[in-house]
Amino acid sequence: MKLYTKTGDKGKTSLMGGRVSKDDLRVEAYGTIDELNSYIGKAVTELDAQVFKDLLEDLETIQHELFDCGGDLANVMKERKYTLQESSIEALEKRIDALSDEAPPLKRFILPGGTPAAATLHIARTVTRRAERRVVTLMNEASDVPTIVQKYLNRLSDYFFAAARVANFRSNIKDIEYIRSGDVFK
Repeated sequence: MKLYTKTGDKGKTSLMGGRVSKDDLRVEAYGTIDELNSYIGKAVTELDAQVFKDLLEDLETIQHELFDCGGDLANVMKERKYTLQESSIEALEKRIDALSDEAPPLKRFILPGGTPAAATLHIARTVTRRAERRVVTLMNEASDVPTIVQKYLNRLSDYFFAAARVANFRSNIKDIEYIRSGDVFK
């Protein structure tokens, strides 16, 4: 099988159950999720396996779940069975709580950065927010969008924030507070 198919040479792409323009809102949403997944792959290369075993396990699970999100968004068949489950969101919430408890208390906004891994996790956080905005736009235009994808992405951005903080903490790098921030976390 060849990697290229030439079926998209005229600006159309296939979904499960149809074809649409490559700039369709649905394609933009799952394309942004694909971009996010690539940043996670980059973060994985920047994390020491002995120090960050738990984060690496989390990130691999998240990468699979993001493929689930993309597949669920790309499914426009009349009879649909979605893959992403509420249990994925519940697992994220448990990990967010555990990571938040590990990192030092936070009162103010922080600047994205620190270690290379933490910086990449912050990029993943912001790309997640963009993906969520794309999904919300799609939800406003189409009634057949699985709402669990938006909910998952909303939680996932919080996970990346907590994970980035832990990546710095375990590396003995302090987060830098935004100097003009008031106390926003209580």
